[in-house]
Amino acid sequence: MKKILLSSLAVFALASASLASELKLYTDEKGQVFTKPAKGRVELKTATPWYSHADKLKFSVQTFLGYKYSDFDTLADGVTQKESVSKFEIRRAYFQVKAYMMEDPKSYYRITFDVSKDVVGDEKVRAKYAYIYLNEVLPATGIEVGLAHRPWHDYEEHNAWFYRSISKVLIETKRAGDLSNSADFGVMAKTRTKYFDSDIGIFNGEGYHSNQVGTGMSLEWRATGHLLGISGKDKPEEKTYADVSFFGQINQKHPMKYSDGNKYDTEDLDFYGLHTVYNMPSFLIAAQYVDSMVKNVHSQVSSKAGKGWSVNAEARFGAKKEYKLLGRYDVWTPKARKNQPEYDKKSYIVGAAWKQSKNVEWVANATIKDYDNGILPTNTTAGADSYNGTDYMITAEVKF
Repeated sequence: MKKILLSSLAVFALASASLASELKLYTDEKGQVFTKPAKGRVELKTATPWYSHADKLKFSVQTFLGYKYSDFDTLADGVTQKESVSKFEIRRAYFQVKAYMMEDPKSYYRITFDVSKDVVGDEKVRAKYAYIYLNEVLPATGIEVGLAHRPWHDYEEHNAWFYRSISKVLIETKRAGDLSNSADFGVMAKTRTKYFDSDIGIFNGEGYHSNQVGTGMSLEWRATGHLLGISGKDKPEEKTYADVSFFGQINQKHPMKYSDGNKYDTEDLDFYGLHTVYNMPSFLIAAQYVDSMVKNVHSQVSSKAGKGWSVNAEARFGAKKEYKLLGRYDVWTPKARKNQPEYDKKSYIVGAAWKQSKNVEWVANATIKDYDNGILPTNTTAGADSYNGTDYMITAEVKF
């Protein structure tokens, strides 16, 4: 299966290149694709049509290419928290296919492969989404079934915070509560009307990164009012819209994780959030508040329990609003552990962006982490976002 997948991706990439350079491709009896002839290989004619049982296939690609320099703070006793790091990176790469194969032209099957780097530095490929979308199962309501979107992340990233290439949203970033990731196994109903949107679903609750634990499930939702009767998805440079949202989850038997990284028993992880955004072609401002509560049988304080808020803004200039100044401020206050004081995790993002074309956008930014505790994390495997300091980043987001 792995060879077939890689061969399919190679055909897609190389066949596109061959149209411009007349590159010849060859295949063997196993279906693998090569650029040079050899015994047992036959020429693959680029004019040969691809066959599919779907009426239409739609491909898309998105990649975050970047450079990052991480400069970590020095403590009062002169000890450096962590050695500085300088690196070029592919932060994420997505390859997506939609197959339209049903009588309703708006129903489809989607699969998205996600390339990322693991903790030891190896690139890995996994499924991010793999679901069937059935349109208009109920009036103005469709359903996703499978490895699907969770209700909140996709909304915020397409209406209020457009820079996942440099930072995840508040409920997902490790600079805050790290409460939830963007996809999970389950079923979700999606309602779309002029003045109201909602997503509500039942999921495993562990996200697409982790295995399901026990029988616990997660009820998750988003309800959004479009105050101006306009949905702003993906076109902030063209629309004026104002939204108010209520979102959250009630997650039963979520696996606990202590500061040493080990999982122990399960807990109920519930959170609730309010969000508002106002956008016009030249300006955007958005704000949110999140309250996370955790219950477990051992009465231990979870790292995911706490409260936080965030505000972000963006100013746009130029004939096509292609030049942008952006800023974001996050505050997360973890629930205090026994005999320890409460403290805030604050982070600031300031930057500028240039939308070179509809396919390429460049972003330069600094992300400043300012945590009140100012001490080394007790977890020796803690990621860079656990330390005070500044990340200087240059990013190219490429999509087609």
